[in-house]
Amino acid sequence: MQTVETLNEGLKRAYTVTITSKDIDARVDKEVKAIAPQVRMPGFRAGKVPANLVKKMHGESLQRDALNNSIQESIQKLIADQKLRPAMQPSVELDEGFEFGKDAEIKVALEVLPDIAAPSVEGLKLERLTVEVADAQIDEAAGRIATQQGALEEHAASHKAKDGDTLKIDFVGKVDGEAFEGGSAEGVNLKIGAGQFIPGFEEQLTGVKKGEEKTIEVTFPEDYGAEHLAGKAATFDITVQAILNGDKPKLDDEFAKSLGLEGLDKLKELLKGQIEQEHNGLTRTHMKRKLLDQLAAAHDFDVPPSMVEAEFNQIWQQLQHEATHEEDPAAAIAEMEAEKEDYRAIAVRRVRLGLLLSEIGQANGVIVNDQEMNRLIMQAAQQYGPQDRERFVQYVRQDPMAAAQLRAPLYEDKVVDFLFDKAEVTDRAVSREELEAAIEAEDGDVKPHVHGPNCGHDHHDEKPKAKKAATKKAAEPAADAEAVAEEAPAKPKKAAAKKAAPAEAEAEAPAAEEAAAEEKPKKKAAPKKAAAKAE
Repeated sequence: MQTVETLNEGLKRAYTVTITSKDIDARVDKEVKAIAPQVRMPGFRAGKVPANLVKKMHGESLQRDALNNSIQESIQKLIADQKLRPAMQPSVELDEGFEFGKDAEIKVALEVLPDIAAPSVEGLKLERLTVEVADAQIDEAAGRIATQQGALEEHAASHKAKDGDTLKIDFVGKVDGEAFEGGSAEGVNLKIGAGQFIPGFEEQLTGVKKGEEKTIEVTFPEDYGAEHLAGKAATFDITVQAILNGDKPKLDDEFAKSLGLEGLDKLKELLKGQIEQEHNGLTRTHMKRKLLDQLAAAHDFDVPPSMVEAEFNQIWQQLQHEATHEEDPAAAIAEMEAEKEDYRAIAVRRVRLGLLLSEIGQANGVIVNDQEMNRLIMQAAQQYGPQDRERFVQYVRQDPMAAAQLRAPLYEDKVVDFLFDKAEVTDRAVSREELEAAIEAEDGDVKPHVHGPNCGHDHHDEKPKAKKAATKKAAEPAADAEAVAEEAPAKPKKAAAKKAAPAEAEAEAPAAEEAAAEEKPKKKAAPKKAAAKAE
């Protein structure tokens, strides 16, 4: 093998590699000898077919395999000999005029990772914003659970539905006179005035009675989640099964015991723990952003353009997807285009920080051990059905790139925790609102992809947070009856059976740590019983 360097500019490298015909022929001959004993041919005893006949029968495929193997080994040797650290998969091009029997000339082009001076982890200073859990927050959270668990009693048949009543209904939705998929359901609870369904739906049911049948007309919002229904006029044929009235239970020991807990004090203790966990997640998100800001300000080095392009494409694709759900998609896209270079700068920052965190981790012995990796695999496998879980586990264990992608988030968290331990940290007590505002003020930050050990640099599964992407403000602390019930020593299923309606649960979802939330793959939402349900 002969190698000639043709480009050495910045992080770009290019080489011409010549593989001799003698080497390729030697590989073919070796393979012929290996398969000859298995070849069967009329007129010859098993294993006695002459090598020249074996080559005549299988020569073309053997030559192709020999050439491909020679190219792969030559590239690996090139990388080892030149001490290269490829940023992405090298580009390989075989000379167009190649013919078997002649030397093969291949052109190899790649980008290498930059040489980063050992980053200093000394002198980091961080402020930790802490939020105390107030008794009022706990009481408010308990009150929401009580609302979720409220007992429903049926009104008399003569009662006319009014604001605040819960209707149990069957319905069939139609567009242009034809029923549409997901638009029919039976026994659905709808609370008038709760805003669970699309505009105009609930209001038209005011005044109905038990057993009444009614057809209402509505129009799906332009930004409705199902694109085939967005902006469409529809009718719903509704049958009212019952009209119910819900009363909020009293917050006392008996209510807590109905959730399977020892008493009200235990309920409040569990709720305090939930809220503290949310606050800790917000605190970590803020500290991490400040840490990344310091690292970015202290280090400046060239990054591989191909990695930046891959990162930018991910950001851009997410922005385009989000733009389709804006009130004015065209205006949103126009704004994106005007700030395209800003987003590209974000991609550069993100790649640089990812490489920097990886360098810090490797220099300081940060690893994800086998036990942690096994736990990650098992956790990820839970999103698949029982029949597919084992195949997923085998896939991750056999594919280094898949394993690297799964490992990367935990590796990054461990590097960040290492830096937190090294930093000089001061605490400052703030309100939850102040902490949320501080995070939203830094919404331009983008989470880096850590290029850790064995990372394949494949960004297709990442969900980057682009500069202008709106951050959902954390709602009030979660009051999740199901989560509370899971902590209870008894009767967890009973409490879980009375979960809040999806719209309420979504509004009260706890604020998760940004890094964890971004890495979790979004699962497809389960089909709603009511297609008219607002998203």
